[in-house]
Amino acid sequence: MKEKAFRGYFVILVLIFSAVFMTLVAGLTGYIFVQKKLQLAEENRQKANNLAEAGLEYYRWHLAHFPNDLTDGTGKGGPYTHTVNDPEGGNIGSFSLGISGDTYCGSVTDVAITSVGTSAADPTYTRTLLAKYARPSVADYSYIVNSNVWVGADRIISGPYFSNGGIRMDGTHNSTVSSGVATWLCTSDFGCSPNATKNGVFGAGGPSSLWNYPAAPIDFNGLSVNLASLKNYATTSGSYLGPSGNYGYKIVFNADGSFDSYKVTGTQAIWGYSTQNGWQQERSIITGTAAAVHHVVSASCPVVFVEDNAWVEGTVSGKVTIAAANESGSGADKNVILSNNITYAHSSGDGLVLIGQGTVLISLQSPDTMQLHGIFIAQDGWFGRNHYTTSGSDAVPASLSSYVLRSILNTYGTVVTNGRTGTKWTDGNGNFISGYSQRNDTYDRSLSFGPPPFTPSISNDYKFVLWQDQDVPF
Repeated sequence: MKEKAFRGYFVILVLIFSAVFMTLVAGLTGYIFVQKKLQLAEENRQKANNLAEAGLEYYRWHLAHFPNDLTDGTGKGGPYTHTVNDPEGGNIGSFSLGISGDTYCGSVTDVAITSVGTSAADPTYTRTLLAKYARPSVADYSYIVNSNVWVGADRIISGPYFSNGGIRMDGTHNSTVSSGVATWLCTSDFGCSPNATKNGVFGAGGPSSLWNYPAAPIDFNGLSVNLASLKNYATTSGSYLGPSGNYGYKIVFNADGSFDSYKVTGTQAIWGYSTQNGWQQERSIITGTAAAVHHVVSASCPVVFVEDNAWVEGTVSGKVTIAAANESGSGADKNVILSNNITYAHSSGDGLVLIGQGTVLISLQSPDTMQLHGIFIAQDGWFGRNHYTTSGSDAVPASLSSYVLRSILNTYGTVVTNGRTGTKWTDGNGNFISGYSQRNDTYDRSLSFGPPPFTPSISNDYKFVLWQDQDVPF
């Protein structure tokens, strides 16, 4: 009887341990199955990601051969789907492309590519990538200078700063400061007495960890805009203002995408000093204009060409490129004069390129706090504000003496200048005597992704200037 009971207990134990074992086996099998499923899912996600990247690379190749084609060679609207086959493994999956771009005056300036990759093994897994394809432009910088420069202690710079010459950096910055030279001769014009050989970037500003020298020079000649082409675009599809027969034109942009032009019939001569030209008379102050002429900026070719000097101000809507130049083959270069604020109508999507064949000059009669939004290019001259004085034979008229000292200059965008820039002047003791006391320079990151038409490029190679995974929060 006891033996039978023992056998009964043994059977029960066997059944219990068998149940436990089977439960463990079932759990382990389920775990392995789930892990395998997760592994396959991750594999298919990665395949979808690789296929989406293949789509971006494919269209980059396509644009290298057909730079103005936004229809994948079909002449029709998208999306454009391509199957990807492995010679050994057969169908891997596909990518589907959505193509859009900014086209001005018949030329594509940048392309947005959306690529959706799908794995053939499991079409439920897709990956969406977005890339902006364009030439890197001057809009990637806060400043590009083609000479030695002294950045004052009051300057606050946001965005990369570059000079082909030496840089004395006494201001503060949050991005790289790069010089195209290893060393340079710092003279009294840059606060060195006696003259001294300095590193490509030196000074009391910083952080110095962001200083870079010698950096690869930027070919300033390559940055020059083809003014003859701009004139041709303006006369055929944009807005063209011929020689005024007077002093030039005052151009006032309006927030509705239009602008008004006024022939400048009178100016006031005053004395101003620049490091490039010394003391000379300038005519930056308008005393008389003719009646306004209203213009609507062309949406398809937003180019304005002024074959004369241009005073530019107002509120810009959309993307516009304006140039002041003399393309007659004789006579002096034409200049841009800034005597009032230039702002944007919208918080995003607007942009201005303003090109002076000679100098981009901030007038004596400018706001105490001045706002300048845009990309400002002094192609052969310099960007800045002359030095003015209230005493001596070169003094400005008493009625204008209050304009000699100004408070704040805010530039939001990019300054490209062939010559040394200057918007603040001090005496030998460091005392502020003319110009703007505080300068704040901030580059417009949005223009890096979608610059106005014919913004100068710093490279001939198209690159992805923006890459974003649409399936990951940004």
